[in-house]
Amino acid sequence: MYWLDLTLDSPAANLALDEALLEEIQRQDIPQEVLRVWEPRDTMVVVGRSSQVATEVRLDECARRGIPIFRRSSGGAAIVTGPGCLMYSVVLSYELRPELRSLEWAHQFVLETLADALAQLVPGVQRAGTSDLATCDLKKFSGNSMRCRRTHLLYHGTILYQFPLNRIGSCLGTPPRQPEYRQGRDHAGFVTNLPVGVDPLRETIRQAWGPSRVLDDWPRAATQRLVAEKYSQNTWNLGR
Repeated sequence: MYWLDLTLDSPAANLALDEALLEEIQRQDIPQEVLRVWEPRDTMVVVGRSSQVATEVRLDECARRGIPIFRRSSGGAAIVTGPGCLMYSVVLSYELRPELRSLEWAHQFVLETLADALAQLVPGVQRAGTSDLATCDLKKFSGNSMRCRRTHLLYHGTILYQFPLNRIGSCLGTPPRQPEYRQGRDHAGFVTNLPVGVDPLRETIRQAWGPSRVLDDWPRAATQRLVAEKYSQNTWNLGR
């Protein structure tokens, strides 16, 4: 597995790079894997591939605050992210891990790998619902989603550690689908920051996956193309 600790200059480029990593490994048709971590430089809303923007996002409030809205390549509902929220992405090979063709097992494998590692920093960390990580009191600090292709899958998500949590309720409406463990709580009562610094958080994630090589030659051209064709376009970001 390769390791890539890289935050690009723009939100669009950072989202595009996740998809470019999946696309490039798929194109090479060899069983490589990549783990990436990055942290947004500014606050932004990121909706899921099939999200209804007007339903999930408080558009007037985002416009008033100057918070941009982007769409990612994977599923799930809208999130708010920015400084104080570490993002991770892992591209995994079906050839190396054929059991991951089961979506339920893919969720279980990735989230339990992360939960077991993070529990060394904060006891009681656990998988909750389908694709969340939560503290021992069932407060969510990580939302996750995946994109499946022919030979690989992309699994990526958020880890709140020092994020201004009030921005979540300000920017997002009530999610259209809620896990049972949420028990009707509003955003303020449901989400929390993981009480850990970013450096041990980043290192714990790296150790959990054990990448053996640094990825120096990341897909620059594919990232630029995806920014131009998709992630800078309102037809993609706001089109649903």
